[in-house]
Amino acid sequence: MDIQRSGSKPSAKGPSDWFTGTVRIDPLFQASAPARVAGASVTFEPGARTAWHTHPLGQTLVVTCGCGWVQREGGPIEEIRPGDVVSFPPGEKHWHGATATTAMSHLAIQEQLDGKAVDWLEQVSDEQYRGA
Repeated sequence: MDIQRSGSKPSAKGPSDWFTGTVRIDPLFQASAPARVAGASVTFEPGARTAWHTHPLGQTLVVTCGCGWVQREGGPIEEIRPGDVVSFPPGEKHWHGATATTAMSHLAIQEQLDGKAVDWLEQVSDEQYRGA
């Protein structure tokens, strides 16, 4: 058994290569081999979002507070709220973040395939974010 105490891992700023706006990432867990699941709590300030990306083994988001938006390539922007669970299948191109006026936090859970959990792509443009 391993108990990781709250606050024992420092928060990190979401890197500008992968995020637009102010994003805080709080690491929660990283499984030891042979397990390969990892999780983090991610907080997006209003207007903040991820870049487009995919996950080789998919991703699950559990919205914990606020109001956010999520979009898969070719689909509409969808609103997400606390208690919503969003599942992306392996390889599905998507982005997620806060709405333009409300912050949002979610738990992000994904597995690594050959040591890689995410493939980062291009930034979501302001026009895409606004749903134009």
